[in-house]
Amino acid sequence: MSPLLVKITLVLLFMSIIIPQKSVGEYEQWCIADEQTPDEELKVALDWACGEGGADCSKIQVNQACYFPNTMTNHASYAFNGYFQRFKHKGGSCNFKGAAMITELDPSKRYPFTVFKKNERIPCA
Repeated sequence: MSPLLVKITLVLLFMSIIIPQKSVGEYEQWCIADEQTPDEELKVALDWACGEGGADCSKIQVNQACYFPNTMTNHASYAFNGYFQRFKHKGGSCNFKGAAMITELDPSKRYPFTVFKKNERIPCA
């Protein structure tokens, strides 16, 4: 084996040790409203998530930090993700009768006024 190949192999081995790799279960996931779901269905699911479901929806109320953008899709996404992050390790899912879906793309990039956090409730700034 050439000295250059040995050096490259050692560098790659060293990098694989010091750079932490995420396991499959560690990828960030958010639960968001499916934009194709009619507002009436989102409203029913939103009401369940904020009520019986136990999601904290206080910040999407009028005059609160996460009220804007004031759309059914954004409010439902906030509630769905709040529920999902709180209960996913206790059997909670991201379905809401087909009104929601999982994404691994940070929704804050798509909805810049809404702050989504992994593994915690969503404190909007």
